[in-house]
Amino acid sequence: MLGAIIGDIVGSIYEFDNLRYKTFPLLTNRNYFTDDTIMTIAIYSALKKCKSHYDKLSDYAILEMQKFGKLYPNSQKISYGTRFASWLKCLNPQPYNSFGNGSAMRVSAVPYFANSIDEVKILSRMVTEVTHNHPEGIKGAEAVASCIYLAKNNSSKEDIKDYVETNYYSLDFDYNELNKNYSFDETCQNTVPQAIYCFLISTDFEDAIRTAVSIGGDTDTLCAIVGGIA
Repeated sequence: MLGAIIGDIVGSIYEFDNLRYKTFPLLTNRNYFTDDTIMTIAIYSALKKCKSHYDKLSDYAILEMQKFGKLYPNSQKISYGTRFASWLKCLNPQPYNSFGNGSAMRVSAVPYFANSIDEVKILSRMVTEVTHNHPEGIKGAEAVASCIYLAKNNSSKEDIKDYVETNYYSLDFDYNELNKNYSFDETCQNTVPQAIYCFLISTDFEDAIRTAVSIGGDTDTLCAIVGGIA
């Protein structure tokens, strides 16, 4: 979870000012946390409040995301998507068939509460489908949570890659091609596989974050996903 938050903060200032190189100041007085951090903490809080009784997890996820969303409303630095911003204010919030990458950036706490890969998938779905109930939104969050769980339990990068390609996405990317041509995309299907790839080719945590920034795109969310896994 801290990895996701660090990634969010590092990537925050490059979302609309993409870099295409790795040699940049990692943290400056211009960096800040975004909605990615806020919702990551909200999901952690929901999981913690369940106290291992997860039948009400979806309800807690709604309550905590709305609570933290109201504490940190839309501003110059905190920018929620239009539909999610409306969902945060709704008295009877309903899922809205989203496959946005917001579902994937907030699930890094799930693997620390789950006791198996199967439970990872159950908990991930429960905190995701309250907003992102499109199959691609659910898939993106589950893929990220599964990668973190596997890494946490000492799976090798090769094993993680095989698991993702068997169950979720092709990871047949080329870094130089991404560095040259990857562009801003807010969907799970065009953010999550690229993020996982950046983790897989990295040499350490810092390099993973720098690699994610260097391919451009939706950098705060991309780096939050990469950071969570790394």
